[in-house]
This record gives sequence, C-alpha cells and structure tokens, in this order.
Amino acid sequence: MNITVYGAAGDVGKRIVSEALARGHNVIGVVRTKAQFGRLPDNVRPYAADVSDQQQLAPTMKGQDLVISALRPPEGHEDDLPTLTRSVLDGSAAAGVRVLLVGGAGRLLVPGCDGKTVLSAPDFLPSSAVAIARACQAQYELCLGETRVDWTYLSPAAMLTPGDCTGRYRLGTDTLVVDESGVSRISMEDFAMAVLDEAEVPKHVRRAFTVGY
Repeated sequence: MNITVYGAAGDVGKRIVSEALARGHNVIGVVRTKAQFGRLPDNVRPYAADVSDQQQLAPTMKGQDLVISALRPPEGHEDDLPTLTRSVLDGSAAAGVRVLLVGGAGRLLVPGCDGKTVLSAPDFLPSSAVAIARACQAQYELCLGETRVDWTYLSPAAMLTPGDCTGRYRLGTDTLVVDESGVSRISMEDFAMAVLDEAEVPKHVRRAFTVGY
C-alpha cells in the first residue's frame, strides 16, 4: 500500500513508519519542518508540511491508499489537535482516501468505575495528561460526526510506553483493556503493529477500538 503518516517523527509515528516499511509498504512521512527529516527511518519519503494548510496537505494524500494521523501537538498547544484532525478529515474527504487516527484513551470506560471514563474518573489521570486527554476526546467526537470519510479511531491502553515488540495484543471497543493485574498498558512497538494490522485488514471502519495486553 501507499501510506502517508502524519507526525512521523514522533514517538508513536516513527514506530508506525518503521512497522509499515518492514511490511513492504511505500511510506510518506510528514513532519512539521525539514529539520526533522533526520529523525525519520531510512527508506521513508520525507515531506514537510503544515497539516492545517489544505494546499500543503493535498500533495501528501494524492494517490495514497491510506493516511495515518499520529499527530500530537507540543505541550501547551494540546487544543490544536481537534483543528489538525479536522484538516486531515477534510483533506481525506477531498482525496477520497481512508484515514486511521491514533487517538487517546480518555474516551474509554474504566472497569469497575461506575461508568466513568479515563477522562472523567476522579484522580485517574495525572494533571499533566488532562489537557491532551480533553483534546483527544474532542478529536474522537469530530470523528463520530464524520460521514464523508472511512475513518478508524484507535485508542491505546492507559499506559503507552517504549518497549519490546512482543507480537501480541488484545482488542477492545469502548472499555480499557487490562491485564490480569488490572493494569492497562501496551508498548509503542506492539501498538504500531496493531495500527498496521488494521491498516492492512480494516475491521473498524467508521468505528473506534482499543488495544492492550
């Protein structure tokens, strides 16, 4: 497939790019500035663009089979995420291309917490994570209202950290996936594998899902 990845130099984005390349896909890696090209894996086609600008965005979607958004604004600019997501959705609609969005866990129900979500459960999130969780919730709500595009919204486990690629994960829908100890976690490497599994065999078109161990 011909795949474009936005946020390709980020912690999650670069792992998605590497996984896609390892599977033999052709990848355009989109970053904010050319100064970030050195952070991209080998064999990726680098592209610098302001994702909020449709004129810059359009060439990164032309002729592509799929776009993956792994965008995460810098700290202090979390509120930019819904705007950037709207731009990606608008561009995808114009180009007629499927889009897979790396979302947040804030929308997910916490097991045994009386219907509370990661975002609404008292003291579940550290204060430093609240702003991005709220932005991801707004991002998810944008997708729910999107009828022009075949979108998929993938929420990670509560803890998404660098680690090993174990080659395993479990799927969920609207509730945190937790292990036998009640911990919700997944490595960025296994998360990237889940992203590419969905990219290659779409099972959640215009739906959201989650993964964890």
